[in-house]
Amino acid sequence: MNDTTTRPARPADGATGPVRLGLRENAAQFTLLVVVNVAVGGLVGLERTTVPLIGSETFGLTSDTAVFSFIVAFGLTKAFTNLAAGALTARFRRKQLLVAGWLIGVPVPFALAYAPSWGWIVGANVLLGLNQGLTWSMTVNMKIDLVGPARRGLATGLNEAAGYTAVGVTAMLTGYLATGYGLRPVPELIGVVFVVAGLALTLVVRDTAAHAALELARHPGPPPTGEDTGPKAAFLRTSWRDRSLRGASQAGLVNNLNDGLTWGVFPLLFTDHGLGLAAVGLVKGLYPILWGLGQIPTGHLADRIGRKPLIVAGMLVQAGGFVLALALIEQPLLAGILSAVVLGLGTAMVYPALIASVSDHAHPAWRANALGTYRFWRDIGYAAGALVAGVLADRVGLEATVVAAAVLTAVSGLLAARWIAEHRPAAR
Repeated sequence: MNDTTTRPARPADGATGPVRLGLRENAAQFTLLVVVNVAVGGLVGLERTTVPLIGSETFGLTSDTAVFSFIVAFGLTKAFTNLAAGALTARFRRKQLLVAGWLIGVPVPFALAYAPSWGWIVGANVLLGLNQGLTWSMTVNMKIDLVGPARRGLATGLNEAAGYTAVGVTAMLTGYLATGYGLRPVPELIGVVFVVAGLALTLVVRDTAAHAALELARHPGPPPTGEDTGPKAAFLRTSWRDRSLRGASQAGLVNNLNDGLTWGVFPLLFTDHGLGLAAVGLVKGLYPILWGLGQIPTGHLADRIGRKPLIVAGMLVQAGGFVLALALIEQPLLAGILSAVVLGLGTAMVYPALIASVSDHAHPAWRANALGTYRFWRDIGYAAGALVAGVLADRVGLEATVVAAAVLTAVSGLLAARWIAEHRPAAR
């Protein structure tokens, strides 16, 4: 190891000591970023229970494709923002992008609460997609910067746990508020708390550029001579050329396709079978809560047994969750709760393992672009899920749409088993 790998890195902005990698060494900043991601997840959780019903009941939309258009707008915007975020980190500090994301999100709760037409809801979801693409991308990248290669699974698990637990709790809360106060504006206005808290805490966060530089200096070697580390090359490598990264990208896409589909379909499916708003809120909240909290142990497990077993098994478990929803649909509350539990656990197995796997296979010089590309394909799944759900639901019904999701998810798990290889760098 040469001198540059042993010499302490320069302190980050506002820091008082040498930069070190590790969860314990950066506990304060890591914890602060976890809390920031609670606010990130809470803002998107506003929509999980009420917005599909606002479309059908408040604005009188009769086409499922039209109702799900807000998810398409959100998914496409978030996906392209994720892709841009990787390239933007070469020009701006992560903290600057995090602040920008929160500023863009300020109008969202007000637009959802007081929108005079459905077009305003769709427009609010464009802003929400920009907000989520910048804020969630930066909290992921900053946590990975802080902990280094040895604890990536746990770091991403904690990050996603914070965000998706907040999604679930907020979905439950909006369901209960809608029962007492109506679909609007009270449930949506709790988003103001998330925006204010997220922006205020972000201003306290220190940037992690020095941590990323330290890991790059410690890496076993530079990228192979002549290897293009730019955004275009990273996109092609992550999307197709690298077999393992291809496997992770397709699994991420299908995973979020499931989320986009359940986001739009489950409130309509379970209300059609007699559930009230509070019960739908319970079902819609339980899924991301288990998805979130489950990532703490599964992220740690991914560091111990590897990424691939959790990815493959998690996709197959999700497929089973869809089967349960249909098999028990005549008992809608039981069907909703059990399917939410199984879908949540399956997603918890997959989520941190996929992000850690992409980080493993990407050199630090182009890792931000690789993560941006992976998150692009993953969040295109929201839009794909909403489009598939809308078209299938209009033509063959909501239940057949759930069957299609189960089949597609199982196939994705088998592709992940075929394509993804383990490659965990040793701690240095």
